[in-house]
Parts: sequence; structure tokens; C-alpha cells
Amino acid sequence: MGNNWMRRQRMLGYLFIGPNMIGVILFFVIPAVYSFFLMFTDYKFMSPDVHMVGLDNVKRLFHDEIFYKAIQNTLVFLLAVPASIFLSFLVALVLNQSVYIKSTLRALFFMPYITSGVAIAFVWMLLFQPKEGPINAFLRMIGIEHPPGWLSTTDTSMYAIDIIWVWFMLGYNMIIYLAALQEISTDLLEAAKMDGARGWRVIRHIVWPLVSPTTFLLLITGLIMTIKTFGIIQAITQGGPGNSTTILSLFVYQNAFRYYEMGYAATISWALFFIILLITVVQWIGQKRWVHY
Repeated sequence: MGNNWMRRQRMLGYLFIGPNMIGVILFFVIPAVYSFFLMFTDYKFMSPDVHMVGLDNVKRLFHDEIFYKAIQNTLVFLLAVPASIFLSFLVALVLNQSVYIKSTLRALFFMPYITSGVAIAFVWMLLFQPKEGPINAFLRMIGIEHPPGWLSTTDTSMYAIDIIWVWFMLGYNMIIYLAALQEISTDLLEAAKMDGARGWRVIRHIVWPLVSPTTFLLLITGLIMTIKTFGIIQAITQGGPGNSTTILSLFVYQNAFRYYEMGYAATISWALFFIILLITVVQWIGQKRWVHY
């Protein structure tokens, strides 16, 4: 009887996870295997002719200057993640106190995260407009005669995208930090104050170590999400000017759906996968030194 009960429980478990596993196999495993196959072909979208080309796509990738430019842009883009985490931690510290209309402020900070990417793109395109945009108008008002061109120049366009991404991720990170801060025992903080710890010392030596698992979570998920993002950049700059905002995920999209070179796009996507894997492994090894569970 015990074996029959265990068998029924096991079958019930399979029934519960079955739909999810089917979805994973259909929409993740099979496409991944198919893209790995495409990497060794010259397949172009809607073309009936497919030829095996071996490692030609890989060789082409290592000689593609735009690929290296995309890696450089991606690394600059990833700088937005720690910047957003740091700012969101500070905002969460403030909003975790007795602040007037703090619930409204929390909602306002979180709203960008649930806003349409296209809407965000058009708003920031207006804000960063070099001649008549409000940001440069403010900079001129405070005495900066030649403000940056922001999205219109190759020197500043990627940093402008970073600013947008920091603003976009700030609310989400803040909400997660607020949840972590509210789990910290008030008795622990009061004991620290009784021992003479104040202000920054409490944050540095007590609060920050206690929320370090949350920081690690936001860092690893933020980097993965950022490195895969292309929608906002596609809507704002389409990778321009002069490929100055072309990141790896957008490079995959351009080759697949602009030039229809599916084999080459699959090669770039697998390179992107290994870069994400490398970043994740480095973080996982490094977190043993600074994350306190």
C-alpha cells in the first residue's frame, strides 16, 4: 500500500510539472538545439537552400569588427547594473524610514519598470534632444555652453543608454531592497546604536552585509537581463549612430531579422550564451567572498 501511495504521489507530481516541462522543451530546448545546428549552416530566412559550412560562421565572427564593437558596447552597458543597484539601495534606505507619502514615492519609482519600452524610448529621445531637449536646456542654464550630444553622437550615445537603463531598473531594485531591509531585526540595529554605532557605520557594517544575498541576486539577474536586452535600444537608436549602441543581443537581432542570415545570427547567439555563462560563473565564485548568508 505504501508503494502504491508513493507511486500515485509521484504521478501527481509529474502531472503538475508536465505542462511547464512541455513548454520548456518546446520553446527553449528544441530552439536551442536547432540554433546550434544552424550555426554550422549558411541558412538564410525563407531560402530553400541550406548548406553545411562547418566553422565558417565562427571564423567570420572572430574577424567581424562589429562583433568586437558590440562586446565593447555591451560591457559599457553592463556598468548600468551596479550603478542602478547602488542608487536603488540608497533610495530604499530613505524610503524604509518614516518619510512623508512614502507609499506614493515607492509607486512612482516603480512605475518606469512596468511602462512600455517604446513609450520610454520616445520620452527619453525628447529629453536627450541636443538642441531643444530639457536636459541640455538645463545644462546651458547652469553655464555649460556646449552640452553633450547624448544620443546623436558616437562618444556619448552608449552612456545616454546607460542613464536610461539605470532609471528603468531603479524601481525594481528598490522594491527588492525594501523587502530585504524590512526583514532586518530592529533589535539588532538598536543594539548597534547602544554600542555607539551611528549612521554610515551601521549601514556599512550591519545593513549592507545583511542584504548582501539580495545584492547578489540583483547583480546576477540584472547582468543577465541587461546583456539580453535590445528592445529599448532598438526603439531609440537602432544601434546607431555608427554602431555606437549596437550590443550583442541587438547584433543577433539585426543579423537574423534585418539581413536574414540565420546561421550567422545563431553563431552570435551562442557566443552571447557563453559570455553570459562566463559572467555567471565568475559571479558565483566571487560571491563567496562578499555574500553573507
